[in-house]
Amino acid sequence: MGLKSDPSEGPVRTFVKGFLTGFIEAIICYPTEFVKTQLQLQSKTNPEYSGIMDCAKKTVNKNGFMGLYRGAAPLIIGSSGKQAARWTGYQTVANQFKDEKGNISIPARMFAGACGGVSEAVLAVTPIETLKTRVTDDMRRGTGNYSGSLDACVKILKNDGPAGLYRGVVPTIAKQATNQAVRFPTQFYFLKFMVGDDKEKQKNPIYNGLAGAVAGAVSVLVTMPQDTVKTRMQGEEAKKLYKGTVDCAMQIMKNEGPAFFYAGTWPRMIRVSLDVGITFCIFPLLSKYI
Repeated sequence: MGLKSDPSEGPVRTFVKGFLTGFIEAIICYPTEFVKTQLQLQSKTNPEYSGIMDCAKKTVNKNGFMGLYRGAAPLIIGSSGKQAARWTGYQTVANQFKDEKGNISIPARMFAGACGGVSEAVLAVTPIETLKTRVTDDMRRGTGNYSGSLDACVKILKNDGPAGLYRGVVPTIAKQATNQAVRFPTQFYFLKFMVGDDKEKQKNPIYNGLAGAVAGAVSVLVTMPQDTVKTRMQGEEAKKLYKGTVDCAMQIMKNEGPAFFYAGTWPRMIRVSLDVGITFCIFPLLSKYI
């Protein structure tokens, strides 16, 4: 992060700030995540939607505006936990690599980011996104298996056990670790590119948010294939269709071609840029109150 750590910053304070940051960010950004997931789940040979706007329009026409928030509850809760795990993991590891002046090298910053990514993948992202994907896929198919996120959670645990919520954990860990290994250094150096060594501007939430948005866009391009595999692995029919992560990736490559790994790139880029930009904007603001 471009911001210097407050001397009073501790893991508990970082956890609380991360939790609130994730809650606010998720409410703002969820509709773009919903659209991205729908585009990734549809068949390439018989697509239901022609693009981002078509998907959003058809969803609103069929289910009303709140249809864009179907399956949002677990992601909003999970986003709060995700950000808490991410920031706590990152800051804890990053602090171990800082020199006497508080500086940290690029490899160390990337490693700390990756550790934050693994933390959020295991503690929050995988089970929450499994629920979101299953509920979204169920609505897309019109199968009516779940009445909502809580119902889906209960039924998945009953039928598949806890492992059912961790389907796709391998590509999720790969995606989140790569995401944060890219985002934290990119945000830091783009912020420095914009404001130089001006310490006051480095603390400015707007500059931090802009640098975060750029970092988010870069990370999408790097991790889109993992995200597509993860989404497929968490779909309703994944257990029947794929033997595992590698088999899923190979089937996508064989049946739909390499370009399909980037299905839903634009809605995800919009969502992630907003997500990361808002995150790096809100987090420092909360330091004034927490």
